[in-house]
Parts: sequence; structure tokens; C-alpha cells
Amino acid sequence: MRLGVLDVGSNTVHLLVVDAYRGGHPWPAATDKTVLRLAEQLDAKGAITRAGADALVEAVGRARKVAEESEVEEMLAFATSAVRDAVNGPAVLARVKAETGVHLSVLGGDDEARLTFLAARRWFGWSAGRLLLLDIGGGSLELAAGRDELPDAAMSVPLGAGRLTRNWAGDLDGLTAHVEETLAPVTSVLKEEGWDRAAGTSKTFRTLARLAGAAPSRAGLWAPRSLSLEGVHQVLGFIRRMPADALAELDGVSPRRAHQLVAGAVVAEVALRQLGVERLDICPWALREGMILRWLDLAETGAP
Repeated sequence: MRLGVLDVGSNTVHLLVVDAYRGGHPWPAATDKTVLRLAEQLDAKGAITRAGADALVEAVGRARKVAEESEVEEMLAFATSAVRDAVNGPAVLARVKAETGVHLSVLGGDDEARLTFLAARRWFGWSAGRLLLLDIGGGSLELAAGRDELPDAAMSVPLGAGRLTRNWAGDLDGLTAHVEETLAPVTSVLKEEGWDRAAGTSKTFRTLARLAGAAPSRAGLWAPRSLSLEGVHQVLGFIRRMPADALAELDGVSPRRAHQLVAGAVVAEVALRQLGVERLDICPWALREGMILRWLDLAETGAP
């Protein structure tokens, strides 16, 4: 089965085309990515700007064309926090449907955490024991923990790197205090759950791990990578006063996301510190893979 997963996130519109079947590894066949940074294209009222909506329609139309050229049989299309939280989100989604023919479902934050947890569970397997999952996106931070494929606790908080960069630019002390206050009740719940292995997904965690000495992307998908609390603390100390153009020159840093890296590092450092995590393993699978795995599971059982 050739599946297409279209993820309209807070940073990118990302189409992933895979050849997948239940019990098998979803192998990528094609990909298309447009960087929009929707989390930063909101007006004072919290609405996606006209320019942002125009760019979204164009990106989704392009992704649909790539999917058709790739002979996708089933398209799973969804939007996350940037559209979910925008006051004009429903109107923007209606426009996307009218102009591209693509219906984007809105994924709730807790569901986002559950699906990402599923992907990490399948990647690490049952030998991971009780698993803790953290995912730093552009608009939100997802956290989950549990012993099975469905987590016992799954939460989403508005601490994405893009959102924080927009709201707290230039105020690192204020940003840190805000993250600490917002995360405290969430991390207290997760600490009660407990875990045997901690995992992190997302571009932010991968970038921080690379800056802390993890293997580069050219080492391949299977190379083990991890990030320690000490490592992220050292990276944050190094990058906290660097301008975005200088950050973009560092190995492993995406030039288009460089300006968000300090905010992402603050979230990572505070989360690991409050949870008492000394090291987490980097998982290359995340939300898109979780959507694929869930769809295959439901198709196998005949569930809607």
C-alpha cells in the first residue's frame, strides 16, 4: 500500500510518501517539504495572516500534486497546533479544501502525543519497558508515558519553539520562567507515572543532540543518538547569545530554524531538569510514522 501523510505543522507542510503494510517497516518513497513557520504568521488577534493562508494553500496544492505523481493510494492529511490554535483555523481549513481538494483534519494535542508515543514504542520495542516520550514542535510540546502502545498519560502544552520565539524574543530570563511555570504541573504528573527509558523526537532534539556530539545525519537512520541533560545545558550556554545567522552556520543546524533553537533548547533543558532525566535517546520516528502505524492497525481490523 502506498500511503501519503501530509502534516501541516507549525513549521512545515511536510508530505511523506511510504510503501507500508502491517507488520512491515514503512519505507519512504518520496517526500516534499515547504517551510512556512505558521506559528510565527499570526496577527495580534491570534489569526493566521492572509499571507500565511495563501502560502498554506500553495504548499498543500503542491503536496497534492507530488502525491498524485507518486501514485499515492490513500492520503492521511492533518494539521496540528498552529492551525488548531488559530482563531480563524476553521476558515483557513475550509479555504484549503475549496482550493486544493485536500481535507485537513485537526489533530488534538493529546492525540498528537499518543500517536508520537506509538511511533517511539514501535521503534524501541517492548525492551524499552515503561517509556517516556518528549516532542518539541513549533507550536507545542507533547509529553507521554506508559508501558503499552497507548500511553497511560499523554499531554500537550503550548511550549513550541516557534511560538516561544515569537512571544519571548530577546527575553531569555522571562522565557525560562514561563517554561518552568507552565511545565511544573505536567512534569509532576509524569514523574508519578515513572519510566525505564526516556526518548525524544523532533528536529529540535535531533539538532541539540548533534550540537552535543551525537552522530551526524550522514551516519544513517540506525545510528544510535542520545542527548544528556548536561549536554543540553552546555549547548544552551554556548548558543544563548549567538545571533541566528551565526547559529545557522553550525553543523546540524537548519538555517530556516536557527532562530528558534534557543527557545527549543530552553524547553529541552527545563523539561529534562524538572523530570530528572539524565539522558534521553533520540527516536527518528515521530508523528507522521505514528499516523501510518495507526492507519495500518485500523485497516487490519476493519475499524473506521
